[in-house]
Amino acid sequence: MNKRISSLSALSVATPDAFEPQTFDDPAAAVGALSALYERNTKFLVDAFTELGRTGTPISRYRACYPQVSIETSSFSHVDSRLSYGYVSAPGVYTTTVTRPELFRHYLKEQLGLLIRSHGIGVTVSESATPIPLHFAFKEGAYVEAAMAENIDVPLRDLFDTPDLTTTDDEIANGSYEPGPGEPSPLAPFTAQRIDYSLARLSHYTATSATHFQNFVLFTNYQFYVDEFCAWARQQMAEGGNGYTFFVEPGNIITPAGSDKPESDLTLARLPQMPAYHLKKKGHGGITLVNIGVGPSNAKTITDHIAVLRPHAWLMLGHCAGLRNSQTLGDYVLAHAYVREDHVLDDDLPVWVPIPALAEVQVAMQDAVAEITGYEGYDLKRIMRTGTVATIDNRNWELRDQRGPVKRLSQSRAIALDMESATVAANGFRFRVPYGTLLCVSDKPLHGELKLPGMATAFYKTQVSQHLQIGILALQKLAAMPKEKLHSRKLRSFFETAFQ
Repeated sequence: MNKRISSLSALSVATPDAFEPQTFDDPAAAVGALSALYERNTKFLVDAFTELGRTGTPISRYRACYPQVSIETSSFSHVDSRLSYGYVSAPGVYTTTVTRPELFRHYLKEQLGLLIRSHGIGVTVSESATPIPLHFAFKEGAYVEAAMAENIDVPLRDLFDTPDLTTTDDEIANGSYEPGPGEPSPLAPFTAQRIDYSLARLSHYTATSATHFQNFVLFTNYQFYVDEFCAWARQQMAEGGNGYTFFVEPGNIITPAGSDKPESDLTLARLPQMPAYHLKKKGHGGITLVNIGVGPSNAKTITDHIAVLRPHAWLMLGHCAGLRNSQTLGDYVLAHAYVREDHVLDDDLPVWVPIPALAEVQVAMQDAVAEITGYEGYDLKRIMRTGTVATIDNRNWELRDQRGPVKRLSQSRAIALDMESATVAANGFRFRVPYGTLLCVSDKPLHGELKLPGMATAFYKTQVSQHLQIGILALQKLAAMPKEKLHSRKLRSFFETAFQ
């Protein structure tokens, strides 16, 4: 009962020593300063909580803030850059809060290095006015004894800052954020607290650490693809890696290159909601596979969170309903447009916004299909059709009066229907992550063609392996592209942040 009523409003606020802003023209040194400040401030909060848990007697409130990085320009001069990011287009002050600098070290060095080179100015590291919530101060995987919290006889919110969901949003990414008079403009698409929120969610949903996620991501909606990916990844490890360094499974179970089994005998009692598997390369250049399960809600949830890691591309591989009588079970569908009836992104990205096909991704996927299947040119049309994919939120749409849905599907020229692809693509568009979709026709409900049990087993054995190899090869092709080609200006709006 004591924790419900508190009279601590008069307590002073304890903070770390003031941090003097520092300006750098070396991006590595700037990231080093961000890391040192972040480690100091999170340690201050953890130490305060630990001591409070030991004594149970608060003597003050405790607050430490995120580090931030800023630039200031005074020129309208155009920047000659092939990249779609790495510069600001107008004079002013730009800033962003930063979390987990060590996790984002490579990313931050690249972004800050581009700014320094593009504008010929230094970047300033300072302490922001945004408090670090106690929950996010603990290192990933930290375990807090319940007895420690129980020994504190006042609510933690009276003593520490907690996550503020009123400011943890996607306004910057959505293009709806407007700085107040005299406030700086955003330098990055996500704030530190928004990133921390997603990092915690990623660990929860995928049972793997954010440190293991790679820059090239495959999403699937079937366990069959996971089984094939694991078998292929373990083969890579047994053969010495073939350029990959580690294979990581849920539970952070690691198999190093050159080994045919994991480093430990640990196994999970149960899989998480959306398990992730990571075939790692230096610089996060490998492949992450996530089984998102069924439905647009899962697709939005996981892409909302992976987006903060700023991947270079993500692709959807899964099964779909073929809508044309000319299609055959096992045919591929390369999406070049989407009908969005998933509804989960309507408040963030209106349905009138087109989700365009990205030429670089389309070519990589089509070339991968040709190489894996052996079909070329006009013959490729035998097994693959390019067209519109419709994504819906009602798995049993067939049970309703079909006249309305079928008419809309026909008017849209849709050739396939699923429950995830448009959501994955729309969030890629929204978060400036290059996206693509390659589906495999597994049934044709409008034409009464459903798989019988034996047919289904044979279908999955023959098609899943080939489909997965196509997806892997497509990502490898994208990884080999220059960044200025992959991260084109197609996904950039009128007012963009400098960070990718």
